[in-house]
Amino acid sequence: MTGTEPTPLAKFEAVFPTLEQEVLNHAKKYKLPQEYLEWFKKSLEINTLGGKCNRGMSVPDSVGLLLERDLTEKEYFQASVLGWMIELLQAFFLVSDDIMDGSITRRGKPCWYRQNGVGMVAINDAFMLESAIYLLLKQYFKDHPAYIDMVELFHEVTFQTELGQLCDLLTAPEDHVNLDNFSLEKYTFIVIYKTAYYSFYLPVALALQFQNIATPKNLKQAENILIPMGEYFQIQDDYLDNFGDPEHIGKVGTDIKDNKCSWLVNQALKIATPEQLQVLQKHYGRKNDNDEAAVKKLYNELGLEKIYLQYEESRVGEIKKMIEGLDESEGLKKSVFETFLKKIYKRSK
Repeated sequence: MTGTEPTPLAKFEAVFPTLEQEVLNHAKKYKLPQEYLEWFKKSLEINTLGGKCNRGMSVPDSVGLLLERDLTEKEYFQASVLGWMIELLQAFFLVSDDIMDGSITRRGKPCWYRQNGVGMVAINDAFMLESAIYLLLKQYFKDHPAYIDMVELFHEVTFQTELGQLCDLLTAPEDHVNLDNFSLEKYTFIVIYKTAYYSFYLPVALALQFQNIATPKNLKQAENILIPMGEYFQIQDDYLDNFGDPEHIGKVGTDIKDNKCSWLVNQALKIATPEQLQVLQKHYGRKNDNDEAAVKKLYNELGLEKIYLQYEESRVGEIKKMIEGLDESEGLKKSVFETFLKKIYKRSK
């Protein structure tokens, strides 16, 4: 990279103002009063910008890997439009999720629903963020051969994520601790549907559709590798929540206090003695530091860090084997998956 080239994030973010203007121009057609247009603009910017954009940037990255060359300006722009649709989907989920969880902050600022004068208007703002996806899809891809497949993919992945969220909310309500309700089966369902499909599978499936090589075989191969990879990513997240360095991660882990149905608590439930189970029952999901410290101490006694590190090596070995066996005859490339894995293996934040 030369000194004059923007960082990948800055380059990707430079696409957003054009898309924002498209969405706002569409709202203007209905003569939405100016002050409410300003509201929509603010919601779009606060809720969609400011993240790491890993999901969104994976679309142009994957297209480049599929083509095995740098993208032209036009290709980069179009692939980034699809990437920003994933970021809008993420924004829609996060605004809703924060209300459901009663969260306080998001990306270091008050959650949208807690910002001045917003409140439950945030529910409608979430719907509008979702609608923006389909406005942009129509605007930029109406004539693309895979247009209707893209529309259906977004609808399907949205539904899958909502199923994962339903299971999460009903398995681990924050205000009612019942560890009997937890299981690794439920955990796996939550992770696959709440995280893996929209964070890992969606960017690659869109890249394949964009390139017109979303054959049933390619999509199936991508799904078979990316869903286990997304599952590994979330388990890693749960591990870092407890064992990572908050200075390095940029946030303090709250899974224990928040009664999360995490990988660690499910591992603990599986191997704890009756006495240790009592410690978990007594202290898990409580909001104070002493309870949290008791659970952390138990995690150390149970050797959960070692169990995680063994899991990681075994899982990554399996994923590498699947990538190795990939059939590239219909245009899919191993490099797409190798790049994803490289980004997450042994990450510390």
